[in-house]
Amino acid sequence: MIRKTFKTISASEKLKSFIQKYNIPADYLFPNRRMVSKGVFIGLFIAFIPMPMQMLAVVAVIPFTRFNVPIALSMCWLSNPFTMPPMYYMEYLTGSFLLGMETTPVELTLEWFSDNIGNIFIPLYVGTAFYSVFGSILGYYLVNLLWRNSVRKDQEERKNGNGKYESKKKEEL
Repeated sequence: MIRKTFKTISASEKLKSFIQKYNIPADYLFPNRRMVSKGVFIGLFIAFIPMPMQMLAVVAVIPFTRFNVPIALSMCWLSNPFTMPPMYYMEYLTGSFLLGMETTPVELTLEWFSDNIGNIFIPLYVGTAFYSVFGSILGYYLVNLLWRNSVRKDQEERKNGNGKYESKKKEEL
């Protein structure tokens, strides 16, 4: 379903005129499996990193690899002001567990963070590395799997004559 939506959007005349007007390389907007899965990978990887301006980090990756930029930008919004506290707390707990360190009770105040940044910095970023790597790899393979299953399903529908392609042909007759 998402694959079909991408095809519809990419065929849009508004999108084509926008690309032409601003001279955007169309490669960064391709809605194919490879580009979308890379966009999910990069977006999720950056989303788990506690840093400001995550969208600029996505843009900074553009010269090094080709990926679907809008998908990557939208994926980095996984961490937003509502999800950041639980995400970063989960990363801190995971990092502490992986390092075998004791956790300190967390208070959500700037004063507490400034007093305890030395104690939580290393466990937080160890947990961040864990979730960034494994979360982005999981997202990458999940998108590939779902995309391939969608293609297989469409091919089976065409082959069996049960799909929308055959019903359109019947309507035309």
